[in-house]
Amino acid sequence: PFSSRFSAMAFPVYLDLFGWRLHPHVAFETLGYAVGARLYFFQRRRLRLMGTGSRDSLETALWLLVGCIFGAWAGSKLLAWAESPQFYWSLRANPRAWLGGKTIVGGLLGGWAGIELAKRRLGLVRSTGDAFVLPLTAGIAVGRLGCFFTGLSDHTYGVATSLPWGVDFGDGVPRHPTQLYESLFALGLGGAVLFAAHLRRGAWPDGKAFRLFLLGYFVFRGLVEFIKPRELLAGPLSAIQCASLAGIALCLFTLRRPHPCLTAPTSTPN
Repeated sequence: PFSSRFSAMAFPVYLDLFGWRLHPHVAFETLGYAVGARLYFFQRRRLRLMGTGSRDSLETALWLLVGCIFGAWAGSKLLAWAESPQFYWSLRANPRAWLGGKTIVGGLLGGWAGIELAKRRLGLVRSTGDAFVLPLTAGIAVGRLGCFFTGLSDHTYGVATSLPWGVDFGDGVPRHPTQLYESLFALGLGGAVLFAAHLRRGAWPDGKAFRLFLLGYFVFRGLVEFIKPRELLAGPLSAIQCASLAGIALCLFTLRRPHPCLTAPTSTPN
């Protein structure tokens, strides 16, 4: 059975790579970033060949990626601190501890903001988000495996459950493997959005696939947080759920408004 197979594991599950003992979170997170970056440039070239993506220079693409990475780092840290303020305040004397926490919701919102700031600096008005759908799909799916194999210390597990696929992460309590739920959901969501974008090629404005992906993810995170241990921030909602609601509102707003690429000329840096 699923649960008994994982219950036999000793979390965290370290990886042995050519004699190196790697922590699962570091290994899968690094792999997720590497795969995501590789897929970003692959998807960018593919969209350009199809005539639906950005035709900006490689230098521009690199600046957008830099804006995304730094924005994602800042957003993920800020939301992590807001999600568990008491935990991080208790570790305020340990920089390694309070610099380690991150959240994907904060990373997505911060990365989006970072890209928009980079575009403003470069003078771009064209939407560039569609090239990030495939990288985000793979990056989330791979990265959450690291969270799962890390176990209790990652603080991304679910509450206790009697379902047959509940996993004992080491405390004797079968829990929802919410990390695996998220990996599977990201793969399904990304696949569905990319397939729909392929069917509607030429009919969707640039950036719609990206916003639909974020919308679906924020809805999922807002709901799955109800089966995870959490600290409440506003009524029955945690900080991540509040941020997810803000993300949902932003996605719906930008999906409804006329897109800049349809109403304004594009410009590229010299």
